[in-house]
Amino acid sequence: MTVPGRRSSTFIRLLRSGFTDPTHAARLLDADALASVRADPVLLDALGATADPDLALRGLVRLAEAQTPEDLPLLLDTLVSAKPLRDRLLGVLGASEALADHLARHPRDWQALVTYEAADLHPGLAEFEQGLADAHDPVALRVAYRRCLLSIAARDVCGTTDVAQTAAELADLATATLRAALRMATAAAPEDAARCRLAVIAMGKCGGNELNYVSDVDVIFVGEAVPGAEEHKALQAATRLASHLMRICSETTVEGSIWPVDANLRPEGRNGPLVRTLSSHLAYYQRWAKTWEFQALLKARAVAGDPDLGAQYVAAITPLVWQAAERENFVADVQKMRRRVVDNIPAAQVDRELKLGPGGLRDVEFAVQLLQLVHGRSDATLHSGTTLDALHALAAGGYVGRADAAQLHDAYRFLRAMEHRIQLYRLRRTHLVPEDEADLRRLGRSLGLRTEPVAELNKAWRRHASVVRRLHEKLFYRPLLDAVAQLAPGETRLSPRAAGQRLEALGYADPASALRHLEALSSGVSRKAAIQRTLLPVLLGWFADSADPDAGLLGFRKVSDALGKTPWYLRLLRDEGAAAENLARVLSAGRLAPDLLMRAPEAVALLGDPEGLQPRTHEALEQEVLSAVGRADSGEAAVAAARGVRRRELFRTAAADIIASYGTEDSPAEKDCGALVDRVGDAVSDLTAATIAGALRAAVRDHWGETLPTRFAVIGVGRFGGHELGYGSDADVLFVHEPREGVDEQEAAKAAQTVIAEMRRLLQLPTADPPLLIDADLRPEGRSGPLVRTLSSYAAYYRRWSLTWESQALLRAEPVAGDIDLGDRFIELIDPLRYPVEGLGEDAVREIRRLKARMESERLPRGADPTLHAKLGRGGLSDVEWTVQLLQMQHAWAEPGLRTTRTRQALAAAHSAGLLPAEEAQVLDEAWVLATRVRNAVMLVRGRAGDTFPSDARELAAVGRYLGYPEGRVGEMLDDYRRTTRRARAVVDELFYGA
Repeated sequence: MTVPGRRSSTFIRLLRSGFTDPTHAARLLDADALASVRADPVLLDALGATADPDLALRGLVRLAEAQTPEDLPLLLDTLVSAKPLRDRLLGVLGASEALADHLARHPRDWQALVTYEAADLHPGLAEFEQGLADAHDPVALRVAYRRCLLSIAARDVCGTTDVAQTAAELADLATATLRAALRMATAAAPEDAARCRLAVIAMGKCGGNELNYVSDVDVIFVGEAVPGAEEHKALQAATRLASHLMRICSETTVEGSIWPVDANLRPEGRNGPLVRTLSSHLAYYQRWAKTWEFQALLKARAVAGDPDLGAQYVAAITPLVWQAAERENFVADVQKMRRRVVDNIPAAQVDRELKLGPGGLRDVEFAVQLLQLVHGRSDATLHSGTTLDALHALAAGGYVGRADAAQLHDAYRFLRAMEHRIQLYRLRRTHLVPEDEADLRRLGRSLGLRTEPVAELNKAWRRHASVVRRLHEKLFYRPLLDAVAQLAPGETRLSPRAAGQRLEALGYADPASALRHLEALSSGVSRKAAIQRTLLPVLLGWFADSADPDAGLLGFRKVSDALGKTPWYLRLLRDEGAAAENLARVLSAGRLAPDLLMRAPEAVALLGDPEGLQPRTHEALEQEVLSAVGRADSGEAAVAAARGVRRRELFRTAAADIIASYGTEDSPAEKDCGALVDRVGDAVSDLTAATIAGALRAAVRDHWGETLPTRFAVIGVGRFGGHELGYGSDADVLFVHEPREGVDEQEAAKAAQTVIAEMRRLLQLPTADPPLLIDADLRPEGRSGPLVRTLSSYAAYYRRWSLTWESQALLRAEPVAGDIDLGDRFIELIDPLRYPVEGLGEDAVREIRRLKARMESERLPRGADPTLHAKLGRGGLSDVEWTVQLLQMQHAWAEPGLRTTRTRQALAAAHSAGLLPAEEAQVLDEAWVLATRVRNAVMLVRGRAGDTFPSDARELAAVGRYLGYPEGRVGEMLDDYRRTTRRARAVVDELFYGA
């Protein structure tokens, strides 16, 4: 009965010691190789203290079984009697399956962990070179490398070294390995070595003395001819040596590989020569290099080969690195570099990415390197290739807030420690946090989280990632506020010059003005200033993401000056997560939306309401406008009230359009550009109709009370009738009236003329709002004809005199205001004209084509580029609309779907009716949507209407951002526009002109 009891006791003890499979662990402890120590309580406690007791015990049994009978007693005696060896060996076995495999293959290598001297506790490059000295072939080099790696891992998991020291040791071991590999390559080709001088420059984490356990080792090779040798032959020899060095480290042998040596950071990358002379390197960097290449050179360090040549290389490129911030394209490059590129990470892995994911290691490294580039040109203390050292120097110099730096320091160390332990397990290059529960448990325990390792690990990881995410942007901007707010006496601050340099590097064209705005917003001890200091670091980052950060900051100051004393404004921005970002996007996207907001600052409340950016219905708009007009005591006051509604609703529409086009941190940009165009067209058209209805009510009331002597209707035509108005479109209309019973026709006509004149007068009263121009030039006889006709007069005219172009203009006619019944009867009157039975005759088709050709030759502005004019240019709005309208006039009598005033709906109906293939319909639709968005963008950016892309570089960039093109890609935008419209014109030539 004692055996079951003893086994049960062992089972419980193993469970309490942290074993997840006590039954299997008990069998392993019964292995013959552990017979002399299995009952030793010290051993079980030591196993229980490892990251993975089960893994540690399996590795120990394999190691013991691999010993010779002579060596086994030494291992076991040392294991139970020497605590340093026990902790180191079991710590490694419990954290790394790969190193346990190495020890099973090389059972005497455990003895590398026995010594416990000062040099062993903190070895340097010399000690690692000594450890690799006896390796004379690639296989021996791998064995020796892993023996050294074993000692690094042992110090790491036991806490003898911290994460930064471990990374530095790994970099030193890599340096020693590169030197050993070059020694082997030289020995294999002494004639090549005699012909050249070759220096190996470490880049990336190796160059920065912060290497991972498993990582590509980035290098650049520099070669020179020895005296008397021909340069091209010397470079060929150096290339052979460099290639051999790379193979020695990278190729897989019976002992596996060490790590890939990656030379792709060299000039021209993979397309450039593997080895260049120093002068060739300098010529490239001075003429062709991009900003990211100077960022990479921050970490350049000579590690192997000719020491003098390596030192010359570093000395030559260092000044170029610190002058990078003065390059002409530095700001644009920085803005592109600052945008995270996570598109290549599979969606399922983004949340597990420790390096590239949001709040990952790359965020910290990039932020630190960017600040080094900006400020290192005037402060040599920042010239460090090591992230944590550079972060410390930035904090000491006041370039980063001390509290922020401390939080980032802790977060970076934790994330690097996670990365080290994840890679150490199987010595594989990965940055993904595991999903398996056992892997997470081992990872958590390896980091000292023992109570609930998985839950504690996830909590700590998310907390540190959140810190990085939150501080990544604030890191750039908070010191700017500290520099101007003048709080906390004695704290080191950015100098005005350094603050200006940083703002300039982040895209601000006028740093001095920007600093004045920051000072005005954030100085003082008031609650308002305190909230602004909290908001501004984030807002400044959002402004910098736009094409015009200066305008965004200026707009924010103006809005804050106007609303700063209202209790809800700053509370809205502080507490409503989306409101502040939405405001930043709107203020920095162009002139129109900020101008509208400045005249109605209270509309900022719309940005914090989830429903605030949704367009309102036509009925709701008209009801609000008519109610406001009814409360006014004069026509002028009535139209002012209507304009107030229009101003607010235009801002709502523009803000929603900008935010959907730019996207936010929580929601990506709208991909359906057609939906964006339709929303703007519907909203602006409904708003225009409601404003005209209000002006009509005001004009009637001031002269006749509630009832006009004649029934009166406003018919929208052109873009207005098609629900396709843009921000800068005129309102094309026709006016129709019908005398009421008993009213003389002359009196009725005079009343109609008077009401039109009064409407126009009221709508054209001087104002800072965008004008609402009523254009009646599409009426019968054009400008030569009467401004308003009776319904019977229209009927008589159309019956006798109507021209083809007038029937075409009526395709988009729709009642928008006034007498509903009269409007409907007008539509009944014109339907047979615009949808003629049996379609158009050949003469009519020829006439439409002739008019279109004449318009193309005569109406395009002189000097305008026909490939970039959105309205009249090749494949632009006119081309698509005339093509669609020709199809409507030919086929709408038989196809009810074509009887619509909307271009896109008619295009879709034509495809459904089999009148054009899907591909051609899509080509025309894309061109029409793109041209419409260009016109909307120009109005949003410039604050005035335009049909061509702006010539000003900053305005052009802002149009590009609205259309979805990042900074620096306006050339691509123009190319895409030309390509899209060229394809559309080809379809127009076929369908419209019959080419």
